[in-house]
Amino acid sequence: MGVLAPGQTLSEQSAGQPLSHQTGAGLSVPFAVAGTGMHLPPAVVTNHDLTRTLDTTDAWITSRTGIRERRCLSPDLATSDMCVAAARPALEAAGVDAAGLDAVVVASYTGDQPLVSTALIVKDALGAHRALSLDVTQAACASGIQAMLIAAHLLQNPSIGTILVLAADCASRITDPADRTTRVFFGDAAAAVVLTRSETSGAGLLSYDLGSRLSYDVQIPAGGSRLPASRDTVAAGEHYLRMDGRAVWNTATTRLPESIRSAAHRAGVPVDQVRHFFLHQANLNILDETLSALDVPRERAAVTIDRLGNTGSAGVFTAMHTTVTEGALRPGDVYVLSAIGAGFQWGSLCLRHA
Repeated sequence: MGVLAPGQTLSEQSAGQPLSHQTGAGLSVPFAVAGTGMHLPPAVVTNHDLTRTLDTTDAWITSRTGIRERRCLSPDLATSDMCVAAARPALEAAGVDAAGLDAVVVASYTGDQPLVSTALIVKDALGAHRALSLDVTQAACASGIQAMLIAAHLLQNPSIGTILVLAADCASRITDPADRTTRVFFGDAAAAVVLTRSETSGAGLLSYDLGSRLSYDVQIPAGGSRLPASRDTVAAGEHYLRMDGRAVWNTATTRLPESIRSAAHRAGVPVDQVRHFFLHQANLNILDETLSALDVPRERAAVTIDRLGNTGSAGVFTAMHTTVTEGALRPGDVYVLSAIGAGFQWGSLCLRHA
């Protein structure tokens, strides 16, 4: 976790860390979102359900988060199972057979286990035997943004033509059932996007913006090489997610608008001409604050957090899938994917739909 000075808090330590920032322009090889899919565990957990064990109310949760219910994965299943379930309809929509995939990229901070690779488990289950398997994990809720960026660059290679990007998180496994700060926010879900090369000039990634600043305000302290699992770490609850909600609010409401403006500017597209904003479904108030800062109407941003909760890296893709399913994402539309995750790491991608 780093070395703290006497009396120094983690937030104080991170405050002095320098900001890392990177922008990039579009890519020469166009690509298309050929299909999307989503999987939601059937078990629904309402705010009222949470009030039975937590010192909270439905009104408090709704006003602070905008969340009314979320999904919870069955104990006998894992993140890879959600990935496979989301992948199948996405592949079907794209008209792609799993055996023809060149790469399977899984974004998740709640993989099945530290080793082996969750992407490899998914690849094997789907029968995508010749595909490259990649896991993107440490950006937490922003891992999906990084996964899409990696996939976009992989498609520039002439030997790679079709990629399955999956974003899935099972936060019910890493949040303390007795912690109101984290338990009310998170839900379990998976979403999938199939990317294929396209002949539509100008389609695909127009630009991107990435940023980061070291912070321990959102973390899982134990389970790594610094604090290996032990009876003491389990007893202390150090394998559960810890989150400073105020720090998340301050960082997200500052960095997300900045990042989106930067990506749109780099793409040469005014923000008011971006047709869709697929934003991190972390908190409805953060989403609204981001749109307000950008002077963007709410109807341009699909919302899933109210019924799914914060689904981690899957959030932006659940929003995208909802829009695709409604037929609202049309050829030529410019859209933005933007999220922020633990670390803090954040990023925005500006794309044109083929």
